[in-house]
Amino acid sequence: MNKRLSPLIASLLLTTSAGAFAASSVDLTVVGLITPSACEPTLSNGGAVDYGKISAKDLDPVQATPLTPQTVQMTVTCDAATLMALEAKDNREGSDYNNDSSEFGLGLINGTEKLGAMTLTLQTPVADGVSTRTIGSEDGGSTWVLENNLTRTNILSVADASTVAPMPVELLTTALEVAPKIAPTSQLTLNNEVAIDGSVTVTVRYL
Repeated sequence: MNKRLSPLIASLLLTTSAGAFAASSVDLTVVGLITPSACEPTLSNGGAVDYGKISAKDLDPVQATPLTPQTVQMTVTCDAATLMALEAKDNREGSDYNNDSSEFGLGLINGTEKLGAMTLTLQTPVADGVSTRTIGSEDGGSTWVLENNLTRTNILSVADASTVAPMPVELLTTALEVAPKIAPTSQLTLNNEVAIDGSVTVTVRYL
């Protein structure tokens, strides 16, 4: 969205002593690239992971109780070979009981109690029929390291076996492992049924 700058510039003009003058203008530069390619991510089972009913008596009161990890298949299909990465947004931000940026929340119960946390891990990625490895960036793609966990602060891409830099892909398939854990029950009020309510949006970022 464009915004007129002249009122702002006018408000910053200063009158000073003779021989000293403030800058009377400033330049705004808007840059970017429009890519002709588009990528569409999809998840098997509609992206749903269901743990059914879990008895509160089976949960640990002192330490977190890990639930059995489940896996969904993720596919990213692009119109052409494209440099891209995956970014995850926690739709239950603030409900991770560890307050750990590498985890995502499972929702609040009773208004304020943080039910647990989960990690999301990409496994066995294949790009255009070739096995690859996942890499992550915490600075928007300026630098990369080997990483396979999606976090609230990074983006993930794929690289070949000899480099740690994103490679263009047209079709990416990977397993996405979901590993939740329930907070110690001493921190929770479980007199009634409560819902596990994790929700994450995974978005394609173009590099």
